[in-house]
Amino acid sequence: MTETPRTAGTDDATTTQRRGRRIMMSPDELDAFLAVQRTCRVATVAGDGAPHVGALWFVWDGAALWLYSITRSRRWAQLRKDPRLAVLVDDGHAYGELRGAELTGRAEFVGEAPRVGDPCPELAAPERLFAQKYFGLGEMPHDGRHAWLRLTPDAVVSWDFGKIPG
Repeated sequence: MTETPRTAGTDDATTTQRRGRRIMMSPDELDAFLAVQRTCRVATVAGDGAPHVGALWFVWDGAALWLYSITRSRRWAQLRKDPRLAVLVDDGHAYGELRGAELTGRAEFVGEAPRVGDPCPELAAPERLFAQKYFGLGEMPHDGRHAWLRLTPDAVVSWDFGKIPG
């Protein structure tokens, strides 16, 4: 599985993956996969270069991964100093069921932090998606502890071992 460049709003991510092309997800498959998965693992870098990985809930809007993070977390502090991150979303138990995607790029902080619900048109769509996906609500509940990170991936690598013949 090799890095795949992705331009926001295009299908380049899944059509230019150099290796593992026969098992990579198509753009529609990737969108469907990211829409239903609930938890991702987010890797950040500490000031001394040490990696840090933590689980988060997320939504995918077809061009960006939106992460809802506690603003007093180690992850938030690390991303303030170094916005590089990698996100892994995977699924499956048996070998032939394994599938996933790794998205890499730079975090962008969107809206107020912590989020208390001040109007922010840029967050309307991700908050609607998130509220429906995780809470079954039409409107986002704000707790004053979390805020939004957007990852518009520079690269996406995907795989679906169910595509391996035999």
